Amino acid sequence: MTTDKIVKPGSGYLWILIFFGSIAAFVYLTAQVHPLFAIGFIMPFLIMFGFIVVNPNDSKVLVLFGDYIGTVRENGFYWANPFYSKKKVTLRVRNIEGDKIKVNDKEGNPIIIGTVIVWQVTDSAKASFEVDNYEHYVKLQSDAAVRHLAGSYSYDHFDDEQKEITLRSGGDHINAELVKELEERLGLAGVRVIEARITHLAYSEEIAGAMLQRQQASAVVAARTKIVEGAVGMVEMALDMLSKQHIVELDEEKKAAMVSNLLVVLCSDKAANPVVNAGTLHH
Repeated sequence: MTTDKIVKPGSGYLWILIFFGSIAAFVYLTAQVHPLFAIGFIMPFLIMFGFIVVNPNDSKVLVLFGDYIGTVRENGFYWANPFYSKKKVTLRVRNIEGDKIKVNDKEGNPIIIGTVIVWQVTDSAKASFEVDNYEHYVKLQSDAAVRHLAGSYSYDHFDDEQKEITLRSGGDHINAELVKELEERLGLAGVRVIEARITHLAYSEEIAGAMLQRQQASAVVAARTKIVEGAVGMVEMALDMLSKQHIVELDEEKKAAMVSNLLVVLCSDKAANPVVNAGTLHH
């Protein structure tokens, strides 16, 4: 596996002086001595192809007839063998806003998921020689990693909130898993993953309505459970206070009737309508 070998060619400023000096010399020799000196213009022509400009956060990969020479990473103006091929590889931080893709979660439910991935080339030689097109490779492997992650977790859980990590509730854990998955896949291309986050997560259209009803039903059941728990506590407190303060003596039948009435009032989703009993409790 080819990895970066950092090199630093000679200064380009010295060679640019040589370049212009050779042009001036061959112009003079051609005009004043003999026209055959014009063939010497091949020298400044070759010198011209040896200049290298490396901008900040860029690199140049040098190759001579299929032999990897090295990578220039320090920005500046250089001159190297004019027969070197010089491939530019940017080291800038870049991001991919992935398409919203349709995948199946761990439970087999179709979902729509979208991500943003921030990445950077750290090894120019790997990016140039280990994969055919590193930008295209990053895009394809990112989609594959997202699909694999989505298939490893459920979209959501409804019955047990502490049962397992899900795509919707996983937060930083899911993002960390995505970064780890991407680093394993993209390390071959000399790419470092800085950050990866899920930006869009939803059920697919064909089941979105049914899942929304399921979520609403779960919320209603949870709310009703809390209401019943609170009502039972209030009924218990009322009976205890009546007994301790000797406000009224209730037998078991009257207690049952009182509990029934209080639970109906407290657990009902509508306001209670008072009913005046002109007789006794048993009429």
